[in-house]
Amino acid sequence: MLFDMGIATPYQVVCHLPRKYDSFLYTSSEELENLQDKQKIVLLGRVVGGAKTLRFRSTSNTKFYFEDVHGNQYEVIAWNRPYLASMLKDEGEFTLQATYDQKKHCLNLINIKKGRIDPEHALVPVYSLPSDYAPHLFRGLVERSLEALKGKIYNRVPPLFVEKYRFINREDALRKCHFPTCPDDIHQGLRVLKYEEALMFCLTNQIIRGQSKSHTKEEVPTDRQKLRNFVHALPYLLTEDQKNAIADCLKDMESSSCMYRLLQGDVGTGKTLVAALLMYANATRNSQSAFMAPTDSLARQHYKNLKKMFDGTGLNVVLLVGNLSSAGKKSALEEISNGSADIVVGTHALFSKGVDFLNLGLAIIDEQHKFGVAQRARLVEKGGHVDVLLMSATPIPRTLTLTIYGDLDISTLTQFPSSKRSVKTRIFTPKASEIKTAVEISLKTGHRVYVVCPQIEEGGLSSVKTVYDAYAKRYPGKVALLHGKMDEDEKEAALLAFSSGVCPILVSTSVIEVGIDVKEANLMIVYDPTHFALSSLHQLRGRVGRDGSDASFVLAYGGDDEDELEKLNVLVNTDDGFAIAEKDLAMRGPGTIAGTRQSGLPDFSFVNVIDDFKMFEFARNDATYILNHPTEHGFSYLIKEAEKASGDATLA
Repeated sequence: MLFDMGIATPYQVVCHLPRKYDSFLYTSSEELENLQDKQKIVLLGRVVGGAKTLRFRSTSNTKFYFEDVHGNQYEVIAWNRPYLASMLKDEGEFTLQATYDQKKHCLNLINIKKGRIDPEHALVPVYSLPSDYAPHLFRGLVERSLEALKGKIYNRVPPLFVEKYRFINREDALRKCHFPTCPDDIHQGLRVLKYEEALMFCLTNQIIRGQSKSHTKEEVPTDRQKLRNFVHALPYLLTEDQKNAIADCLKDMESSSCMYRLLQGDVGTGKTLVAALLMYANATRNSQSAFMAPTDSLARQHYKNLKKMFDGTGLNVVLLVGNLSSAGKKSALEEISNGSADIVVGTHALFSKGVDFLNLGLAIIDEQHKFGVAQRARLVEKGGHVDVLLMSATPIPRTLTLTIYGDLDISTLTQFPSSKRSVKTRIFTPKASEIKTAVEISLKTGHRVYVVCPQIEEGGLSSVKTVYDAYAKRYPGKVALLHGKMDEDEKEAALLAFSSGVCPILVSTSVIEVGIDVKEANLMIVYDPTHFALSSLHQLRGRVGRDGSDASFVLAYGGDDEDELEKLNVLVNTDDGFAIAEKDLAMRGPGTIAGTRQSGLPDFSFVNVIDDFKMFEFARNDATYILNHPTEHGFSYLIKEAEKASGDATLA
């Protein structure tokens, strides 16, 4: 289970930090005098008069009075915990954790424990873990891992900045984050880990930026009139955002500096059309284009759509993916090397050995954050002076792009080419009858249904295989299965069965998050949705309602974690990709499991790009100082690490 989260070594264990801390630090008498609605408090005291439980058809309500050590009495309400009545007969001390209900002037119970809590154990770490992995087992694993690594965790922050910011050492920082005795332990530990991560990121980025911006090329104009004629012949109109993005890119492409631009936009705003028109423009100056996608399925879809779009123009669109036949691969490589391939669509295969472009002038990288720095650079190195367009379906607030990407040029699409899709998001428990009803309505009306799970093998309703078996039993002959461990032929067969309607239900992992376009799909059900980041869920939601008809996005969540419900309700309340991206980043704490790191921004283990905005400013300035003084003590090692991370790249 931990291996699926990217945790395989003791060091990876200790770097998986708590996502929050459950506090049992006692609330002071001063705070109790000024309680706010829904404020969380912790009291030491005793139960007065025992507890009484009222039972209803499917729920129970337990009430009791609690007197704290200051003499204050509170009415406490606990739902669905009938066992408390016998537990609270004990006349000893209890530690009570609850939230204050200002309207009813009572407390809603969160937790109650016998006895007094030792202050050194009052902050209990809460980790992002599979639902069936016991938290205490992981805490034990962390303790053993820290012991095994004792004396082997080294500082990476140079002494100059350790002294400047008064940092503790890295080993102590990790220990304090996992086993804090007070809130300041957490603060001091995270300061070190966040700064180190921000510094390495900024240092790597500055090295890459310096290399990429230093490249110049001959100014070769595109045939603007030919492009205008092609656009006028399209059966639809461009949005103003698309027109502006194309104009920005053409200006970059025709300048003496290589284009280095991010095109971001919400699902459905037409980024692929912008990319297609830029590749057409690039072909008018007798230059080749490479269009790289993260999966075979998406690459094939782009290839199919581009072949159709450019039919009759004389442009030769070639596909290069890993599972082509020997003859198909040989033919593609010949066309790429002799220049007869105007546009090459592919996956990682595009930057593999033996792929030689005659005249690569434009590289477009779809879902750019799914490729590593070195991978993207290897594609660009296939040409001499290549214009680069990165594309992301997750809109990033401009303040963040300036902080994270610095001098990267940005074009943003916010307008939808057609009427905005109507997708209603709802939260149900996994066994709710409403889910079954929604599926049956979709099937009766000739629509398609996506069913998404976060894992392939284990985890009950988290497992795509378990859920597939359940749906296949309920709807025999109507369900297809899709996940990342299937071979490409099996994936293609599953997608074809789904898109054609032979199997109108597709049970899948999040591999359908990007680029899959089945317009008849009007329902998606996501099981265990808290395993995904908000931005990832928003992208999944973009797969339904693409024909403009009413659609539903169902989050099948059976838990009662307030933080997780708050997160899911963001999707219920808004479909604004920018608002969701910002909220996602604000809520995304350290220790996020690997499957949720899909925000459109670089993956960070510790630092949060919204909460730690200032941290990046300091780190960026310090990175500049390091590069300007490479011989100072402790700097050369960091620079080498950053150069290694960049892969001697020209692209970030």
